[in-house]
Amino acid sequence: MQTIKIWHNPKCSKSRASFQLLEEKGIKAEVISYMDKAPTVSELKSLLVMLDIEPRALMRTKEDIYKTLNLKNEINDETLILAMVENPKLIERPIVIKGNKAVIGRPIEKVIELLG
Repeated sequence: MQTIKIWHNPKCSKSRASFQLLEEKGIKAEVISYMDKAPTVSELKSLLVMLDIEPRALMRTKEDIYKTLNLKNEINDETLILAMVENPKLIERPIVIKGNKAVIGRPIEKVIELLG
């Protein structure tokens, strides 16, 4: 079986729900506590490839820090990625990875589909 990873924020109800789903299925996922140890630019770029999305689609655009940093009109992907590295709270969650595919677990059905 492929290794399953979850970018997890235990303070987030959606993240907790995805983590619980993995546990209920008997899946021992590798937990990536990205709020405690921010991802690198390289890690975020790899994740974006697995998710097959643009940087803004990975961002929590309703967070205060998004507004404070005035990211709404930012068009440079590198700037958006760096903002997430410097402020991991901007990263949408949870993210579940299986092999070279990943999904943002909103709604949780996306995680169920990924797991197969």
